[in-house]
Amino acid sequence: MEQVLLLNMTFEPLKVINWKKAIIMLTLGKVEVIEEYTTEVHSVSFAIKLPAVVRLLRFVKRPKTPVRFSRQNIYIRDDYKCQYCGKRLAPDELTWDHVLPRSHGGKTEWKNVVTCCVKCNRKKGGRLPSEASMALIRKPGIPQWLPILKVTFHFKNTPQSWRDYIYWNVELEE
Repeated sequence: MEQVLLLNMTFEPLKVINWKKAIIMLTLGKVEVIEEYTTEVHSVSFAIKLPAVVRLLRFVKRPKTPVRFSRQNIYIRDDYKCQYCGKRLAPDELTWDHVLPRSHGGKTEWKNVVTCCVKCNRKKGGRLPSEASMALIRKPGIPQWLPILKVTFHFKNTPQSWRDYIYWNVELEE
């Protein structure tokens, strides 16, 4: 059914929740409804329009925890692009590459692993990028954001009622 955009007290988008969770939070007095859908939910004694955008009544501080190292988070950090040829691919067409190969003492960590397409990974093999005449588009590093909080909306699929609340920290794609 309908999805609901959850905003922090400062109107910053936090995440997307389902309408049931939004109604529970509303009845517990944790959120206020900013925008509504035209669809209604009925109970025995009342009807309520489904919320489209809700805002927390208390500020939620984002945790300062380090970003977990994982294949998915590497793909997100590198924007699903091969860091050698720059080609953007689907996750199942990507792999990762150790810039300093493990055979040369390289470790599997944020500063040594990049997103790579299979073709470039085969070309580089167990060599350094310079030995394979390849250059990195961007040097790998530890991201300062939590990928789970990075929300990407495709503009054509985004509900109209959300568009006033999605701004600079959320990427919009046509």
